[in-house]
Formats: sequence, C-alpha cells, structure tokens
Amino acid sequence: MLFEEYSNFDYKFPDPQYLGAKHTHLAWIKSHIPKKVKTALDAFAGSQSISFLFKQMGFKTITNDFLNFNHQIGLSLIENREEKITKGDLDILFNENHNSHDFTLIEDVYTNVFFEKEDAKFLDNYRSNIQLLSNIYKQSLAFTIMNRSMTRKVTMGHFGHTQALKYANDPERVKRNRSLARPIKDIFIDLLSQYNQAVFDNNQENKSYNHNILDIIPQIDNVDLAYFDPPYCNSHADYQSFYHLLETYTEYWKDKDFINGIKRYEPQKFSGFDKKKDVINSFDKLFKLSQDIPHWIISYNDRSFPIVDDLKNIISKYKDVSVEFKSYGNGRGGKGSVAGSREVLFVCKPKKQIFFNNDLNLIGNERF
Repeated sequence: MLFEEYSNFDYKFPDPQYLGAKHTHLAWIKSHIPKKVKTALDAFAGSQSISFLFKQMGFKTITNDFLNFNHQIGLSLIENREEKITKGDLDILFNENHNSHDFTLIEDVYTNVFFEKEDAKFLDNYRSNIQLLSNIYKQSLAFTIMNRSMTRKVTMGHFGHTQALKYANDPERVKRNRSLARPIKDIFIDLLSQYNQAVFDNNQENKSYNHNILDIIPQIDNVDLAYFDPPYCNSHADYQSFYHLLETYTEYWKDKDFINGIKRYEPQKFSGFDKKKDVINSFDKLFKLSQDIPHWIISYNDRSFPIVDDLKNIISKYKDVSVEFKSYGNGRGGKGSVAGSREVLFVCKPKKQIFFNNDLNLIGNERF
C-alpha cells in the first residue's frame, strides 16, 4: 500500500483556475485525514483536487458535484483508469462536422460576449464532435480540457463579467496574459498533455456522480471518510453565475433562457447550500443523512453563513468536532479567501459512547 501510494503521487493534478479550489490547502487537509480509511467521499467536488488526492492515497474514491461540468472532471480524472485523448481523437474533435446545424448555441448566444465569432463557431463544432468519441471517458476528457481552455481564454478565469473581449484587445493585458488573445484551439493543445498525464489507475473502483448531495448520500454505503466543501454561503457562493458558460457548454441547454449581460442560464439548478433561507436546514439534513459515515472533514470560511460557532453546534449533534484555522495572508478571490479571512476545517469523528463495566468504571468507545 505504501509503495502504491508513493507511486500515485507521481501523477500531477492539472492546476485549476477555480474560485475556492482547495489545491493550495492539500497538505493541510491531508494532515487531518484519519488512518485506516479505505473509501472516501468528496461530496461537493468542484475542481476535483481533493478527489484526486484521495485517489493518489489509494482510497476507493466517490466524487460528486451537482454541476455537470465538474462531474466531467470526476469522470475523466477520478473514475477513468486509462483512457486518454489520442491523435485519432483529435482528428475527430477538430474535423468539420457537416451535420452540426443543431450546434450553434455558443455562436448564437456568446459571440461578442466572451468570444469572437471564429472561436465561438470552433467551440460549437468541437462540441458536436464530442459525442463521436468512442467512450464516456474520452468524452469527459474532451469536455474537461475544453472547459479549462475557456477559463484560460477569459480574463479572471470565470464568466461573471463582461470584460473578456475588452481585455483581449488590450495590449497591456495581453502582455501579462497572452492566452486572452490566443485561439482557443491553441490553448486546448497546450493543456492536452497535462490532462493525459494525470490519468492513472489506483486499482480501485472509483465513481463520479452528478447529483445534489442530499439525493445521493442515501445510496452510498461503506464510506469511511466524507469531505464536505459546500458553497460558502454569503461569501462568493454563486458558482452558477461564475461558471454558467461551462455548464451551458456541457449541457448544451435547449430549455433555458439566457439572461443579463453575461447570458447566464435561467432557471438555475437548486443547490440548497448557497442561499441563507435554505442553508441551515440543508446542513442539518446533510449531517443527519451522513451520520453513519464515521469521519467527516468540512472545509469552511470564517466569513460565511452560518458563522463558525453556529455550524459547529449543528455538527455537534452528530459528531465530536474540533476546529482548525488557517489564515489568508493575501487575497486570492472567491469563497471568502481574502486577506484577513481564515479558512476553517471542522475535523469530525464519532461521538464517544460512555458505558459502565461490571466494576462501575467509565469506559469510552468510538469507531477507529
């Protein structure tokens, strides 16, 4: 096991450009993972950096995210054992699809919003060809790499603004980040090897899901550790506004309206964790459904709602919990990670069961 774990760390997770991604906290989080874990759940997987860590550690890894573009990362880098994008696959993806008349969504909606017409047409044609690849893992890699290419192409790496083309035509901005003015196909080709090289087999039956976590938890058994990284309510929690284009591209919506200057889809998917009116009940339901999972690690931020002490009180109904803090020295943006705020870990383990032996001595007991 030790040799396998060491060798798995030869594989490098491609650097994400995702608000609140935990790749900068991996060592800190890893230090709080209990021993004897065999199966781990990453419930709000986002960029999948924690799931990738679990996979590197040799765990059977179950990953979930309610947004499909994140699920595609899980399929391509967590569930996938060996499939990569080959030269033959590139020929399929880049070939002009003469039956692509149903694939004009990006050109119709996002030309002159995030892309010039040529890039928009390229994206539509590429999207029409993904379904021609031979299996879901190649398809998911095709989604994952192109979605990452779009965040490279657009300034600030998200789609919650309307400055993309303005900055792409600003020589000073382009001098600092030449990707703003490059064809998206070139960005994709640059990223391809990083993602292909991140595919590996940890000899486990890993699984990626695309559900609201409250729906999927009752269907999952024999999990030793659950990692919860929910949206930080009241602190940059609206991922569907920041990354709406990636979800639109993956789902290729036919039944949504596209609203306001950024052309975000409407109606949005229901999370339950990003609005004050829902979040406390959602946390309580999540913890109740997860109470048979012995260990939890919960990422949070001290500028979120509910406040740290209130969330600790909710957790304490189900687990013994300690709270760890890590301060941000510099603002990184997103999920409350600004200078002066603190990243929080709730490290949760089974409540001690106190009982008396025949000599009336108190004995404490807990699962590993």
